[in-house]
Amino acid sequence: MQCYIFALYHTILVPHEIKNIIFDLGGVIINLDVSRTYQAFALLANSAVEEVKSKISQQAFFNEYERGSLDDDGFRDHLRALLNRKVSDAQLDAAWNAMLLDIPTEKYQLLTKLKSHYRVFLLSNTNNIHLQAVNQIVFNDTHQEGLHHYFHKDYYSHLMKMRKPEPEIFQQVLVENNLIAKETLFLDDNAENIEGAKSLAIQTAHITSPDRVLSLFA
Repeated sequence: MQCYIFALYHTILVPHEIKNIIFDLGGVIINLDVSRTYQAFALLANSAVEEVKSKISQQAFFNEYERGSLDDDGFRDHLRALLNRKVSDAQLDAAWNAMLLDIPTEKYQLLTKLKSHYRVFLLSNTNNIHLQAVNQIVFNDTHQEGLHHYFHKDYYSHLMKMRKPEPEIFQQVLVENNLIAKETLFLDDNAENIEGAKSLAIQTAHITSPDRVLSLFA
């Protein structure tokens, strides 16, 4: 076993002291295309995409929804007001979920491999509608009930009532799992979230493209 672990460390491009890995979800594990949601909202509103994007950029309720201070129905009501259209819950959910693409097979394989050698966690700024959709993707792909199968523990902003990059959200993950910051690697595609983790001395890797995750553990 010691020889195997020695070989593993020499094929994984992370510091030797790392014992724990915290993954972001969107843009790291699941591929995203936010433009698809803008386009879907624009179709529902019968408006130009740029007009919808401008309206969305001025709204605080998206962050409130991720923080769990707004429930699903409240979020949909805000969307209807934003779009100024009477559309069904199903139409709104489909448009909101349009940004969610696929989880490559290689990502499932990587998470399974890493879970055998590290303590592996998920920390995502997300919301209930997206989480349900992602878990359905996981089930369709793998017949596992959801993302939790691939992690020792998964954390979601809307359930924690806080968001990245707030230091408190990282601190909760560290404390609840007795993790030492310098032995923990955090992967995220958002530079602000990376800085939030660094403020607690967590080691970080900025994921600037979806394939970057795979190259780190090549």
